[in-house]
Amino acid sequence: MNTEDRKAAISAYKKRERAIGIYELRCAAADAVWVGQTTNLDAIWNRMRFTLEHGSHPSRSLQAAWNAHGEHAIALSVLERIEDEESSYILNGLLKERCAAWRTRLGAQAI
Repeated sequence: MNTEDRKAAISAYKKRERAIGIYELRCAAADAVWVGQTTNLDAIWNRMRFTLEHGSHPSRSLQAAWNAHGEHAIALSVLERIEDEESSYILNGLLKERCAAWRTRLGAQAI
């Protein structure tokens, strides 16, 4: 890859649209739901799965459900997509607000 192609690829990567939003992890076997927020919906399942496989997820109840029932018992769903904001302060506040609303609505635990 030459220098111009590399610069173009880096520029395109930086300009890509982020998938921001609220997601849920649901374990039907344990009758439990967890709700979280992220600025990268495309990568959240890989991050969650990695920490759960290594037994290092900060949510003890989610880790216990994973250990007891396995990966196939836990499903990830996107609850809400949020438009990107220029201000990270505004975006973080909006994510926290929407995440709290979804937790209340679903009676879910925090991730």
